[in-house]
Amino acid sequence: MTARIIDRGRGPEIEGTRITVYDVVDYWRKGWQHDQIAGLFRLPPDDVQEAIRYIEQHHDEVMAEYQKILDRHRSYEYPADVKERLRRNREKFQARLAELQAT
Repeated sequence: MTARIIDRGRGPEIEGTRITVYDVVDYWRKGWQHDQIAGLFRLPPDDVQEAIRYIEQHHDEVMAEYQKILDRHRSYEYPADVKERLRRNREKFQARLAELQAT
């Protein structure tokens, strides 16, 4: 069964997850295929395909909000403890990416 895209106030997301279409946009824009994105987020490929379908059908709206998110992230100054946590999480994420790319 294909997931639905719902909005619980955080923006459109894959039902039953906390993965928003904006999370998917990051990789979709880089040319990743839906099955690669699904592997990264540990989701069924059909769920990611549904998110991509939503992005394509609402392209202008999604991309405008995505740009706002990018701008907000660039301008925000995180506290030192949060920066450290982000750094550790980024390292884990990069290791996961390397693992996926090796397969």
